[in-house]
Amino acid sequence: MLWEIEIRPAAGQTDREAERVLADARDFGLASVNRINTARSFLLEGDLSDADVQRAASELLADPVVETWTIRQIDGQPVSAHSESVLNVLLKPGVTDNVARTAAAALADLQLSIDAVATCRRYTLNDDATPSDRDRLAAKLLSNDAIERFIWGPLQLDGLAIDSDYRFELKTVAIREMDDDALIHLSKHGQLYLSLTEMQTIRDHFISIDRDPTDIELETVAQTWSEHCSHKTLAGRIRYRDENGEKSFNNMLKETIFEATQTIRKRLGNDDWCVSVFEDNAGIVKFNDEENVCFKVETHNHPSALEPYGGANTGLGGVIRDPLGTGLGARPVCNTDVFCFAPPDTPSESLPPGVLHPKVVMQGVVAGVRDYGNRMGIPTVNGAVYFDDRYLGNPLVYCGNVAMIPVDKCEKRLQPGDYIVAVGGRTGRDGIHGATFSSAELTEESETLSGGAVQIGNPVVEKMVMDVILAARDRNLYSSITDCGAGGFSSAVGEMGEKTGAEVWLEKAPLKYAGLSYTEIWISEAQERMVLAVPPENWDELHALCESEGVEATIIGKFTETERLILKYHDTQVADLTMEFLHDGRPPVVRDAIYEAPKTSDWQNTVSVESNDWTGYLHQILGSLNVCSKEWIIRQYDHEVLAGSVVKPLVGVQNDGPSDAAVVRPLMTSNRGLVIACGMNPCFGDADPYWMAAAAIDEAIRNCIVAGADPNQIAILDNFCWGNTERAETLGSLVRAALACHDFAVAYGTPFISGKDSLNNEFSFQDETGNKQTVAIPSSLLISALGQMEDVHQAVTMDLKAAGNALYLLGETKPELGGSHFALVSEQTGGAVPKLDAELATRIYNGYYQANRNGLVRSGHDLSEGGLAVALAEMAFAGGLGVEADLSELSQQTGLADSVELLFSESNSRLLVEVPADRETDFQSHFQGLPCVRVGSVTESDRVVVRAGQGSDHVLIDGTLAALKQSWKQPLAWN
Repeated sequence: MLWEIEIRPAAGQTDREAERVLADARDFGLASVNRINTARSFLLEGDLSDADVQRAASELLADPVVETWTIRQIDGQPVSAHSESVLNVLLKPGVTDNVARTAAAALADLQLSIDAVATCRRYTLNDDATPSDRDRLAAKLLSNDAIERFIWGPLQLDGLAIDSDYRFELKTVAIREMDDDALIHLSKHGQLYLSLTEMQTIRDHFISIDRDPTDIELETVAQTWSEHCSHKTLAGRIRYRDENGEKSFNNMLKETIFEATQTIRKRLGNDDWCVSVFEDNAGIVKFNDEENVCFKVETHNHPSALEPYGGANTGLGGVIRDPLGTGLGARPVCNTDVFCFAPPDTPSESLPPGVLHPKVVMQGVVAGVRDYGNRMGIPTVNGAVYFDDRYLGNPLVYCGNVAMIPVDKCEKRLQPGDYIVAVGGRTGRDGIHGATFSSAELTEESETLSGGAVQIGNPVVEKMVMDVILAARDRNLYSSITDCGAGGFSSAVGEMGEKTGAEVWLEKAPLKYAGLSYTEIWISEAQERMVLAVPPENWDELHALCESEGVEATIIGKFTETERLILKYHDTQVADLTMEFLHDGRPPVVRDAIYEAPKTSDWQNTVSVESNDWTGYLHQILGSLNVCSKEWIIRQYDHEVLAGSVVKPLVGVQNDGPSDAAVVRPLMTSNRGLVIACGMNPCFGDADPYWMAAAAIDEAIRNCIVAGADPNQIAILDNFCWGNTERAETLGSLVRAALACHDFAVAYGTPFISGKDSLNNEFSFQDETGNKQTVAIPSSLLISALGQMEDVHQAVTMDLKAAGNALYLLGETKPELGGSHFALVSEQTGGAVPKLDAELATRIYNGYYQANRNGLVRSGHDLSEGGLAVALAEMAFAGGLGVEADLSELSQQTGLADSVELLFSESNSRLLVEVPADRETDFQSHFQGLPCVRVGSVTESDRVVVRAGQGSDHVLIDGTLAALKQSWKQPLAWN
């Protein structure tokens, strides 16, 4: 028997969901939709009476204080009253419904006979809404075809069954008979996404062993060889050519990123503080005598393009499991996130087919990260947001996690004979082909064809798994661990057993529901699962521990000495692959890479500015999407939980100024701190990816330094998000950026300890004329930095502290306005992008560090987006204090006379520092022979005033703190 409980806000209560949808409908131009009522429904299937259902509603599912409900029985028969203004949104069959699963468990605790539960969202529109507006509202705002279906009118369902029992049938693929065209077709339509050369290699391998592969063998190879899992482009053989000649790489990643770290470690010798780099799920560096620290940043771009909430949700959940699966398990202490979107005011009518509106994407991504981090009780302390039209069909979602690990738990010790144990969530169809799908280009059909690649997360389950894993770690109950992420069991078990061998019994895996094939069990990327290697003598204790905490743990196989991967389903062997072929059989990627510098023009300042009009440009930059306040996002995150956040994302007298970096105290027994920051400059990449990468590294390091980090103990991570690297020009720009990563990591002595690439970030669609159009993202390199400081009491924030203090600018200001935010708002072109003098920067940063340790720094702020003018304004309105500045000494020192260059240049390695008035001489002594210039002082006024010279009547900028702050906060001040 199937029942529906429809729950609505009670009389007198505000329908918040309706308000939100109406606001979005207005933004989308759906003028005829002017009234909406919303409800949420629970569909209950079981042997239930009317009284049972009333009890379920009143005692569990609804809040009788603020909600009201109605109950009806659904019998699957047609309903006479059919309204086209009522929209029901349900998850598609097989998509994990976490709310329903939790409700089912709670209803069972009430001793109600429940067979199945599902949830539904219901929207009732005004009857005179036009059909076209109704359909656009349903398809673009209220549902997502990747995971949801919508039904107009009353629900007419026969039941909630997902699938019938699976009937086993071993399938083979006749690959030995396939020609090249057939191989290409199999790769694309089978969602393997392998190259022709790779498919030929697989075919030839099975010809050599005189049999065809089973479907699960083919899927296993595809997962293992995917770009997402094997990083085959960055690790490929590349012949690179630029203006300096040719260079060949046998393994580009090892010869740039890895080599930089090895060079630094050799230089450090006995003082090397790297513990494990590019070996495990996350990088590890030393912290103190008892604990080391892990750091990992992942991308989850393609899933977030299809289903923003679920994609970002599981992106964060997945990266939390990376440190948890590093060594023998690390304890998460904080999260980071960086997002790249198209502008949220993009006209909805301009969207290509298959593209979600950027505002919908943005809201979903932020909510996904928010919910996962908050519900797990892990603070989100640092991040950034970037906007560019080219992220329209392919948003970028970077998620990171920092975790602590005991010094004696940093190595895995797997032995043949250990059980393969799955711990945590059950396996369903969510995430099928996630790893291979993430390695392919998005198209307008991706939402339909690859909807199953979207994973569904449950942070409450992951929190339980994390707690039990750490308890088991401390009891030494397992010998190795990894997370079950991309590729599911296929990647997790395949990687763990690479050096030994493994035998897996697929029917043992706990399932969310019946009907999964043996192949679906193996490659599903259902979330919240970890895989452990457990010595048989420890199994009973581990199982009892997991059971006591309500976490499922199941033996699904054993590690062997065969150096083969054997998969069985009941008594039938469904796969037999050598580990050698699986991990070393992939043919190397061999590609040409070409970099030709784009033709650029000299900076031609055509802006005519009268006295005080620079203030208008300052307001425009502060109000531009890439500079403005991201408070709407930040306020949704819990950045206080765990009580270790020292410097938070927002600082200042009203806690709404933009922090440069986060400072976290990870151990309550120590004042030693971690400093987390990031750097990214996509606009610079249009001119030169080498200097873009250099700027990103410098910005990440600079943000750590200004917050108080030790310059000699900063580690960095790289995340390359690029377009289609099969094009020589695109790959050339990536190689050029990697070369810069090598050069400047070595110059700064900041080792790369981990990284992740995401390629093929392009979206293709057919335009109105039937021609294929492709939009590639701007080349986007995120550098994340993990610094350390001896005592968190030395942390520095960017808000001004006291009137009378002096303001000093450290670093060289150059005429570098190419790709700057002034150029963007004034629509200027040409000019040089900022370059980098790492030797000079290192001396400046060391001087600042020592000055801070000597108590000479009251506040500090890095100069990046918007240059000096923006930094002055931000420090002022964050501290609630005024600024009186003049540029005469700066102009003399730099030889620059153009006000736009002095105010808005974005030259690297610059810091704006507030110095106690009575300590200026001491401060200056730290920067002898270095660019250090006094640019003004802090005042008690409510204004930022910048003059062309001291005492000059020529005022360049004059703005009130309130007006400047309003410009900065307004663009994303969403409810």
